[in-house]
Amino acid sequence: MTSMPHDRVTFHRTIWRWHFWAGLLVLPILLMLSLTGAIYLFNDELNDAIYPEQRLVVPRAGHVPVSRMIQAALVAYPGTASRVDMPGRADRSAVVFVNPDQGPPRRVAVDPGTGRVLGSVVYDRTLVGWADAMHRSMLMGVFGERLVELAACWALVLLATGVILWWPRGGWRASGTLWPRLSGRGRRFWRDLHGPVGLWTGGVIGFLVLTGLPWAGVTGPLLHRVSGALGVGYPTSYRQYNIPHSLPAKVALGSAPWTLEDAPLPQSHIPGSDMAAHGHAAMPPDEHAEHRAHGPGSPGATRDPAVIRGTDQVDRITAGLGWTNGYRLFLPGGPTGVYTAFTYPDRPQEQRTIYVNRYTLRPIGREVRFADYGAVGRAVEWGVQVHMGNYFGAANQALMLFGCIGVWLLAISGVAMWWKRRPAGRVGAPPPLSGARVGGLIVALAILALMLPLFGASLLVVAALDRGLAVATRRRAMA
Repeated sequence: MTSMPHDRVTFHRTIWRWHFWAGLLVLPILLMLSLTGAIYLFNDELNDAIYPEQRLVVPRAGHVPVSRMIQAALVAYPGTASRVDMPGRADRSAVVFVNPDQGPPRRVAVDPGTGRVLGSVVYDRTLVGWADAMHRSMLMGVFGERLVELAACWALVLLATGVILWWPRGGWRASGTLWPRLSGRGRRFWRDLHGPVGLWTGGVIGFLVLTGLPWAGVTGPLLHRVSGALGVGYPTSYRQYNIPHSLPAKVALGSAPWTLEDAPLPQSHIPGSDMAAHGHAAMPPDEHAEHRAHGPGSPGATRDPAVIRGTDQVDRITAGLGWTNGYRLFLPGGPTGVYTAFTYPDRPQEQRTIYVNRYTLRPIGREVRFADYGAVGRAVEWGVQVHMGNYFGAANQALMLFGCIGVWLLAISGVAMWWKRRPAGRVGAPPPLSGARVGGLIVALAILALMLPLFGASLLVVAALDRGLAVATRRRAMA
């Protein structure tokens, strides 16, 4: 019986140590993610306020041909075109993605009612574009992407250990546990703020982390492969599209609904070819297509008048299918490329995708809808839209913003608690105690490490560093 208090102390101290190191490792990145995520939550509102002359137009019945919009953009900014975003509302502009002969890629706004160019932006130089790039990779390429993913994984450890530390031990009062107690002073004030804020925002923060991981550079492809192999990711009908010669949608286009990112694109064929069945190519795939997909001319950048004229037929096909809420149209990349059009509405249940042969201007296969996705694909698409604050309007934005603000409050209060208790000139990490019974948590960490390989690798590194620090601390104490 007398060992129980010691067991509780060692357990609590061990969890506190994990919580401390997890916070120290990822706090700056989590602050950046919450700030840039909060900006991107209001991307439409911010862009409307900053670029109203490019975003808003006088509503008109119908629109000029899509090819005319592309040609107008290329006259204003000579180069190649790769994509057109058709508006979902009559008072919105269309956007033509242009790779100019000189300078960085531009998004050219065109009045769909008149075909007049309204202006352009270099996306990465806009506030929303900067926030988007920072949120993905901190402007550090693949290395930055991995750091962001690691921070997200360790945020799960922070949340789990935070709940354990918050859980009342013995008697407790609602004030300071369920809501902040503002009467305290010093470290006690910050502790009584930290716990309740974590309680009320932790669920939203956890949701943001879990729904963001499918976009990550290691976890995302792994989830794609597993769900595809099990038939619960992209539709199984995509397996007919000339694998392995076809490219995944994300590689070929640069952008696609999450479920279809890893799905192989169909290929265009010349009429009469004996390879026409099932969308197989009539000629060898463009051996440079994959490299071009990552270059300044991606995706499918062209100035071919025939390809540009073909967009008008694709627009008629989408109209015949009843697409009325706007869509994204990607031009064919290379001789075997296809026109790819998909809707990307706030509610993923309305997602629709078609592919059109660049030579015959006829659809390849049938229209793909949300109902064709597997269970994992549907779940991720739903989570993505809620994560971005799109699914249920302003209330969705407010809920996700609540989580972003929670990260900042938790960070400020956590740093304040640490600063007020740390010894001068030292880190002040909670010292390790032997005998802690944390077998269940070790198993949970092991399972999480298997599911998130990047986290698993980092866990081994952190464990080794923690062990080394503990040994060094004991040696100093014995000296």
